Amino acid sequence: MDKLRAQAGAAPVWPLTTNAVPEEISASMPAQSLSRWRAEGARPDAGADSITAALRRLLVLGAALAGTAVASYAMYEVMAVTDLTYLQIVVLILFVPNFAWIALWFVNAIAGFFHAASGSSYLKAPKLAPGTPMILSKRTALLVPTYNEAPARVFANVQAMYEALRAIGALRSFDFFILSDTTEPAIWLAEETGFYALRQRCGGGGHIYYRHRPQNLHRKSGNVEDFCRRWGMRYDYMIVLDADSLMTAEALLQLAASMERHPEAGIIQTSPQIVNGGTLFARLQQFASRAFGPVVSGGLAFWHMGDSNYWGHNAIIRIRAFIDHAGLPVLPGRTPFGGQILSHDFVEAALVRRGGWKIYMANEIEGSYEESPPGLIDFAARDRRWCQGNLQHMALLNTSGMYWLSRLHLGLGIYGYLASPVWLSFLLVGMLLSLQAHYIRPEYFAEGFQLFPSWPVMNPELAASLFIATMGVLLGPKIFGVLLVLRDREITAQFGGRIKLLVGLLIETLLSSFTAPVMMLIQTGAVIGALAGRDVGWSTQRRGDDQIPFAEIYRRHRNHTILGVVIGVAALAVSPQLLAWMSPVVLGLLLAIPMSALGASRRIGKAVAKLGLLQTPEEVNPPAVLVRSREILSDLEMTAVSNADPLLRIAQEPELREAHLSMLPPVKQALKGEVDVNLVVAMAKLEQAGSVQEAVAFLTVREKQSILGSASAIGRLLRLPVLAAE
Repeated sequence: MDKLRAQAGAAPVWPLTTNAVPEEISASMPAQSLSRWRAEGARPDAGADSITAALRRLLVLGAALAGTAVASYAMYEVMAVTDLTYLQIVVLILFVPNFAWIALWFVNAIAGFFHAASGSSYLKAPKLAPGTPMILSKRTALLVPTYNEAPARVFANVQAMYEALRAIGALRSFDFFILSDTTEPAIWLAEETGFYALRQRCGGGGHIYYRHRPQNLHRKSGNVEDFCRRWGMRYDYMIVLDADSLMTAEALLQLAASMERHPEAGIIQTSPQIVNGGTLFARLQQFASRAFGPVVSGGLAFWHMGDSNYWGHNAIIRIRAFIDHAGLPVLPGRTPFGGQILSHDFVEAALVRRGGWKIYMANEIEGSYEESPPGLIDFAARDRRWCQGNLQHMALLNTSGMYWLSRLHLGLGIYGYLASPVWLSFLLVGMLLSLQAHYIRPEYFAEGFQLFPSWPVMNPELAASLFIATMGVLLGPKIFGVLLVLRDREITAQFGGRIKLLVGLLIETLLSSFTAPVMMLIQTGAVIGALAGRDVGWSTQRRGDDQIPFAEIYRRHRNHTILGVVIGVAALAVSPQLLAWMSPVVLGLLLAIPMSALGASRRIGKAVAKLGLLQTPEEVNPPAVLVRSREILSDLEMTAVSNADPLLRIAQEPELREAHLSMLPPVKQALKGEVDVNLVVAMAKLEQAGSVQEAVAFLTVREKQSILGSASAIGRLLRLPVLAAE
């Protein structure tokens, strides 16, 4: 440990003999047409399992539609006396898509339970015991896109995976590419320093590369496309990761070997499990992912078969298929439907599938991990980006040549966010019915207590039965997930045993029910904002367990609390029975501030962990790569980090400066009329400055970034004196 700490804290060797990036092999990745498609340009589709696929999809979709039809008819019977009123018709219309949404996931969970319980696998990924080598004939690039992330966290995961592959003799088949889109100058320099230090710790690191893009065009999708155009043809496959992604060597080998076994595969997606949850909120997400996730991914694998989807990370992609078919166009028009394609992963999957390549869900491959946002506020910020991107898919549903299941994937992604305003509308119209009943005869609420408003019903027992059935369908995926865990005594023990597993189920269900109304309002606001053309931007996701200030929590949730008070008072004004019916929503909104604060608390998370609650197998028996990543991160965080301004560091540290200049891309000839405004202004300010410190004082972050990206600007900076520290 002391040796590692010394290495982590040591200054990197400047420069190393190997380049920061390998030699480029240019490839054309044209933007695909969405309005025209010629089938002869696609790979001949492998349709050997078409009958099986059709039967499975008929079973799942048919069962979901049949359940929706039965529930909708029951809802009609609940309300119908003679003729339905206009408000009752609206309630029924809103009920149908909401129930269909939860019915699909209920049936999917049933399919996932039996699919996983039977041990069947459509992909048949090769099994691999820990530490076992595997001979691969193809080469794979592991891509780690990063955007203003803490470099230590990124490099710790890369080093852990690098060492794991090296330990089993598989490193010759893999290279790592850290693809930076960072826009913060200080983080950019920290990445470069960390990159060379990483190579030093790994003994030269000839399999680790780093590239920083001058302009982060098209965000993550553009980042990956840039790799494909410059170095993609050096490799057969690429495993796309996120900045917080981590995978075992065995999982990486299984993915690459599965690609070799399935020449028809374009993308193979794993089902990542959440790890490293320290706050209560993150632990809830971690528990849900581990306990309920397998039945969800198992169900998707069951009926998607070779027509599955891509989630943007922890997946392997055949580079030739991606280059030929997944180039994304810029959509015409304004946001939310025009501009850059934001939720690129679904679209890339649809285009690759259109090209005749199969897409598999490899739910049987274990050892794929990611992290959760630490609190509800951070989760909601990420969710708003996804909302805008998914709603943009409305403009893509009519894409020429798209496979029907790909359209369904896009449609489900869209409705995943429209469900919130539909649910909110359902609740509000239900309240209007109750208000109408209170002020206009007949009375909908009797004198005695009752759970539901007494809409004119012929069979009150049917209303109670429908409510129970709806709750069963809603909770079904969680119940089937726990039942799947209980089948394996060893896994059950790693959850803390049956009692703690069931207590965890109860805690997760209770707390998620409190969070649901808040997320309903957040997503409804995101939908309205996206449809109004507001761009949520691209902010850095908060990682780890940094405490969210209470003032920020209060500011973000105060309106939710106020709305909870208004709804509660309005419901009570009608009748106590209506308040009882609305209590889950009212309580969730009233408790928004304390629940968000408790969820983001690392102290509460630690207390829950000490009690052995919300425990997961990865906590009890963590994989070696996860343990190693934590060790490396701990040591890197102990390393002194320079707090000096990045321009001052460039001026004062010649080795860093030379290494930085060597990593800048070649200067491209600008088009006539094309001017980098930030660079022009920065150069003018450098002319006015009397010292580096003075320049630092009045340059903006973007101007500093432009200077760091220009060798001539750095040369101009070096002509300024550095004042001695007082």
